Amino acid sequence: MTRATARVPASPRVTARPAPRSAPRPELRLVTAAPAARSRGRRAPRALRHPRAPFVLLVVAMLVGTTLGLLILNTAIAVDSLKATQLRADNAARAQEVQRLEQQVVSGATPAQIAAAAVAAGLVPAGPAAYLVIDPDGGSVLRGTPEPAGTDGEAAQGGN
Repeated sequence: MTRATARVPASPRVTARPAPRSAPRPELRLVTAAPAARSRGRRAPRALRHPRAPFVLLVVAMLVGTTLGLLILNTAIAVDSLKATQLRADNAARAQEVQRLEQQVVSGATPAQIAAAAVAAGLVPAGPAAYLVIDPDGGSVLRGTPEPAGTDGEAAQGGN
């Protein structure tokens, strides 16, 4: 504290109440644009008339964009699903073809059926075989007597 403030005696604060008004309060009213401005045909700027319009347009644009995006995504998924279904059907058809061919191989693998197919193709049975043996010194020795295969008539007689 300074000396100047220390010497001032503290006085109780008394708030004075204003005297009650005898005159009534003036009536307040909203004043719009000047009539002269209206008569000249000028309007208030559009942004001032609808301040929420840009936000509403943004929300509508986002909804439309999202809807279109979902439509495109759904279409792409449907196309992929159709391709997958077609590939599954093709795979099943190929699996049946493989199974049919395997069954054909299994049923046609008996010796009697192989011989019958060979005769039908015009093949003849081979005669006795001969072997050529190569010695370690590079020479060769023929073992057995080779004979030519018989003709069709001989093969038919030998097969019966």
